[in-house]
Order: sequence, then C-alpha cells, then structure tokens
Amino acid sequence: MKSWIDIPKNHDFSIYNIPFGVFYTNNLKSTARVGAALGDNVIDLSSLFKLGYLTHIAGLKAEHFDNNKLNEFLSLGNKICNNVRYAIQELFSDLNSKLKKHPEHLETILIPTHSVKMLLPIQVNDYVDFYSSLDHATNVGKMFRDEKNPLLPNWKHIPIGYHGRSSSIIVSGTNFKRPKGQMCLADSNSPVFGSTKQLDFELEMAFITNKKSEMGEMISPDQTSDYIFGLALFNDWSARDIQRWEYVPLGPFLGKSFASSLSPWIVSLEALAPFALPSQDKDVTELEYLQCKKNGLFDIQLEIYLQSDKMSEPFLISSTNYKYMYWNLFQQLAHMTSNGSPVSVGDVYASGTISGPLPNSFGSMLELAWKGTKPITLPDGSTRSFIEDGDTILFKGFAIKGDVRIGFGELSAKVLPC
Repeated sequence: MKSWIDIPKNHDFSIYNIPFGVFYTNNLKSTARVGAALGDNVIDLSSLFKLGYLTHIAGLKAEHFDNNKLNEFLSLGNKICNNVRYAIQELFSDLNSKLKKHPEHLETILIPTHSVKMLLPIQVNDYVDFYSSLDHATNVGKMFRDEKNPLLPNWKHIPIGYHGRSSSIIVSGTNFKRPKGQMCLADSNSPVFGSTKQLDFELEMAFITNKKSEMGEMISPDQTSDYIFGLALFNDWSARDIQRWEYVPLGPFLGKSFASSLSPWIVSLEALAPFALPSQDKDVTELEYLQCKKNGLFDIQLEIYLQSDKMSEPFLISSTNYKYMYWNLFQQLAHMTSNGSPVSVGDVYASGTISGPLPNSFGSMLELAWKGTKPITLPDGSTRSFIEDGDTILFKGFAIKGDVRIGFGELSAKVLPC
C-alpha cells in the first residue's frame, strides 16, 4: 500500500498506521478538533467529513470530529473507528484519485504538522497503573528486598496495579516542576519536607478503552479487545525518595501523582495486529479467569533519550521492547474488572515500567544507574543517577515488519526547577 502523499521512508505515520489525536492550528480563530496523522501532515477529520468523504460510514456525525477530545468518536466502537481509518487509507492510496482531484479540498483537509498544536487526546475518566514487567519487578526486588527471592509470592499469579491520579496526566511537550514531598534521608530516622532528589522516569505503554461496562460485569481476557481502541506512549514520572517513605502500607501516592505524560497520537490495535505475539512461556499456571487465547503482546521497539540543557541533541540511554511484558493488556483489563469494577470510555491503563533482560534495556533510571551505584555518563561530560532540573526525557516507539512501519511519534517533557 502506497500513498500519493509524499511520506518519508521509515516515517512513524505511514499509510499503514493512521493514528488519531486532537489538535488546533496556530490560527487564532482555530478550534480544537479531531485529526489523523499521515506522514508530516495532520488530516482534519472535521473538514474531511463536512466535504462528504466520510458520510458513507453509518453512525458518524460532525460533532464526533468537532471536539477537543476523542471520547465521543472512540465511543462509536472499534468497527466504526476502524472504518474511518480504512476510508482514510483508501482516499490517500495511490490507487484512488477521488480526493487528489480536488486540490481546493486538500487546502483545508491537509495541515502540515509544524502548524498544529497537539492536545491531550482524551478526557481521562480513570487511570490505572500496572506492574507487569518481569525483568523490572525482578530488578526492583533485588535492590530493595531479597536478591535470591526478588518477587513477592503473588506476582506471577496476579497483574499487580493501583489506581492513580487522572487529573495530572499531561500531553507530550508539557513541562512540569520538580515535585516536593516528605522523605526520609538515608542517614536519618526522621522525615523532612523538600524537593525530590531522586526524580525518575518510567517507560510504559498505555491502552485506551472505548467501551463502557456495567458495575458488576466481569470481562474475560478474550473479550477485552472489544473494549480497547489502541495504545500510546506513557511516562509515569516517579519521585523515588518520596515513594519509598510513603508506600508502606498502601502503595504509591504523592511520589507518582504529580505528573504522568501521554503521547498525543493513539495507534489502533487494528494497525498493530501484524505485530501481535503470543504470551511467553510461564512456570506458574494462571487462574482460569486470566487465561488468554489472544495474542496480547506486541513487538514494539521502545527507546529512551535524555537531553540536558547543555546538550545539542538527545542521547539514547536505553532500548527495549513491549514484547517483554509478563502480563498482557487483555489480562490486565480482565483482572481489573474481575471484582466488578466498571470500565469507562477514556480510561487509561498503563503497562508499568517496561524493562528487558539486558542492562541497556531497562526502563527506568533506578535500574539503568542501579540505585545510583552505576551513574550514566552523558555526552556533555555530566553523569546521571536520577533526573536533574533542565533534563528532557524523550520516548520513541515503533514496530517494523518488512516495509511496514507503525510508530507512535515522540513523548517528551522537561523537568523545571521547583
């Protein structure tokens, strides 16, 4: 499949992809609306619909695209949302000249990416963060518990998770101040209040739900794909010293809730289907309600970059893959609903830190610098055990098979002084 639009080779937003997001232009009269990404362009879906190119899809209305959030569009369900994606692919395919013959339409439909401002793509109704990477959980267990028995007894039986604060989820490019909190220093038994000294990132993927369930309804792993539209990059920022002091006995609180970053484009599971993989072999049998026949892992390459104020470009500090997850996204959602907890359109479910088996594939600074004992040296000559003021953390994610590339763009944020 090729497009008559010029799309650079290895671009994240190929014609095979067509992710959805929300944008507005630099025009002062512009209002936020729903768009799709294709190469270095944003497709204005409101204009595309009003010009008659999507009206053949039953159930679509103008208000689904004249909106500053994706929730109403996603609530139409996977069939209609994917039909919009197919229609866009057909319109921009080099085998179709229907839209190409109308340059006056293209002037309003196609907008250069550099002319738009991306917004948080959804109204986040609820947010859950999981802890589902075996390598990450093992690393943390070795650091803080027992090196020979790093996992707690429940870890291979249950997708561990907690409810986070949805109001502090921010879109890529939104910088934030270093958080303050209560912590207990290593040489003391009494807490102090101040800015975190151990600010960290967590490389994660997040899936977005687009179907409502009722309270008391339990969804099986093989049914959950009907409730999930797609994936985005996610950074669950963490203040390790604040978290370490507060988390017993109830778990993460202020050490996590100050900021979590979400990438602006949501890539559909339909687009990612060619990269789906079966679950890894496990030495512990899952309970029946968690057993999943669907391929719920995805071969998505992930990269972490760090750029200080003194550096001219980002520096790659880790490369890993979403396929290393122990619990897949279908099992995560099934477990979340197993007690009858309802799902809403626009819920965000983060994977938990994604780490691979090698030291250069870890998904947090806590692991990469191994609790501060192995600082990372940057091109500007400085070292890092944790994130400093002025540092920008950038995530990239993409899947490749032959000539097909499906990417997520970039997720970034800069840490400002408190």
